[in-house]
Amino acid sequence: MLLVDKLLLFPIHATLWVARQVNDAVEQDRSSEPERITAQLSELYMMLETGKISESEFTEREHDLLDRLDQIQGQDVEDAGDPAGAGFDSEEDGDPQEHG
Repeated sequence: MLLVDKLLLFPIHATLWVARQVNDAVEQDRSSEPERITAQLSELYMMLETGKISESEFTEREHDLLDRLDQIQGQDVEDAGDPAGAGFDSEEDGDPQEHG
């Protein structure tokens, strides 16, 4: 009976394993993105100093990279919020005397 259960549940276990692997890969990529952006910024500064790009191109690309870095840091702050309060509206919490 145990073997039959394992065979029947194998597709579910396999799907969960694949989902975990994908999630781990996404998290790893997401956590390394700030370092990649920092490296791109360093490379951009070097290109400006060596004259490979113009000041206006530098400013535009720097702005894009810094905006992306701000977005990532903003997402990290939101993700670190209180998970217990997630999904609740402040109006629902209300004053206990209002319901009495």
